[in-house]
Amino acid sequence: MAAATESVGPFAELRPQERFELWRDLIALTRDCDTTIPDTDRFDAELRRSELGPVTFLGTSFPSARFRRTDARVRRSDPGVFHLTLVQHGALALHRDGEPTQVFRPGELTMLDSSRPYELRALGERAGADGEPRVQGVGIDFPMALLPVPPHRLRRLIGRGIRASEGTAAVLADFLLSVDRQAPVLGPAVADRLGPIAVDLVAAWLADELADDADLPETARQRATVEQVRAFVRRRLHDPELSPAVIAAAHHISVGHLHRLFALHTDGDTVAAWIRRLRLEKAHRDLADPALRTVPIGTIAARCGMPRPDDFSRAFRTAYGLAPRDHRRHACP
Repeated sequence: MAAATESVGPFAELRPQERFELWRDLIALTRDCDTTIPDTDRFDAELRRSELGPVTFLGTSFPSARFRRTDARVRRSDPGVFHLTLVQHGALALHRDGEPTQVFRPGELTMLDSSRPYELRALGERAGADGEPRVQGVGIDFPMALLPVPPHRLRRLIGRGIRASEGTAAVLADFLLSVDRQAPVLGPAVADRLGPIAVDLVAAWLADELADDADLPETARQRATVEQVRAFVRRRLHDPELSPAVIAAAHHISVGHLHRLFALHTDGDTVAAWIRRLRLEKAHRDLADPALRTVPIGTIAARCGMPRPDDFSRAFRTAYGLAPRDHRRHACP
């Protein structure tokens, strides 16, 4: 059973005006503002919306638009929500009274809150010579009360663009992109657990930007470390020397502490078992890829960090019930 996920687009059965109204209304469920676009006659968009417990995930692609939350709208209704966005394509230009315009570009994270008026212009960019200008991004919306960082300490970070190229910002961005890819197959129980993890990652990121994690709960610090470890492992899955000792040293923690973190914040896998599972899953996918059918099985195994053919074949058969060669033959007849 999949989680509560809505995927809307490309709205083929609706007229352009109806497409716009549906997309606008779904966005407004958690981002309450006036939304306008230059031309509704050719409007087309995609929207993926998932409920992760108390957190709402959004992934969308759309033409240039303006989002305006007025002072009157704030006074009429303020749900007390933070809006976090990772820009993937195009740009966002934020204007707030008394402040210079901020422009957020691909690869940047930014956070707004529902308690202050703003005007946000989404500036589309062409993906190719013949493509229509588009904006693309992913983000989460969640109650301010969930964030374990005092609101007064966040004032200088709200409405800023921060590169998600390293550290906890990169871990948070990777998490958002992973949720976007996996949302359609997440079960309700897993989705519910991802919401608090997302908030803890946001808290860890903000604490890093503030250069002080004194206000960060221990659980949030632990979850942030686990996600950093996950990202580290995925980048180095090809390395046969990757081990709990290497991972612990890279994160300046003991091997024992690493094992304790995984016991607390994963579904029961040990670190070594989780690495082995990731390697086998990658090999399983690659062996089923028609584009890789001429690549020797041993080469694929080595690329997944398993250079010994006999060990790989035995582990693969144990995990999937058939030999790597038989899996490839069935998947790529």
